[in-house]
Amino acid sequence: MIKITFVCYGNICRSPLAEFLFNDFIKDAGLSGVYRADSSATSNEEAGNPVYPPVKRILTRMGIGCEGKRSVQLKAEDYPKSDLFIGMDERNVRDMARIFGGDAQGKIKKLLYFAGDGGDVADPYWTGDYEKTFTDVVRGVKGLIEVLQKEKTETRG
Repeated sequence: MIKITFVCYGNICRSPLAEFLFNDFIKDAGLSGVYRADSSATSNEEAGNPVYPPVKRILTRMGIGCEGKRSVQLKAEDYPKSDLFIGMDERNVRDMARIFGGDAQGKIKKLLYFAGDGGDVADPYWTGDYEKTFTDVVRGVKGLIEVLQKEKTETRG
């Protein structure tokens, strides 16, 4: 099983949105036994807090539950536990490398890299634009799934 950890600053908006969307898209594609995602924060500022209400509303609208999800902080010992660590913005990428003491295995990527543009997913906690964040996260997650499936096919073929 390939494990992906989505990462943002507080783990209450962007990274749980990516986690739950990814797992839902994978389930719909019949790939739940192949991939699994979770999410973490680079800070401990929101530790233990639930998914932020506007994000929860978006997930509910999609028919996706997120009950029980609480913010957790990424730790150095998490590095060997995931195959990929996907940050939402450049700051997340830098913070992950700092937490891990580098990225010797090249596991750290930025989400919109998989959407073909490499930009940042803006933090809706500060921008207030949850729909734009949702759109960007969907683009990134769908791109990630395409890349993972392509790599899987190329490995077999």
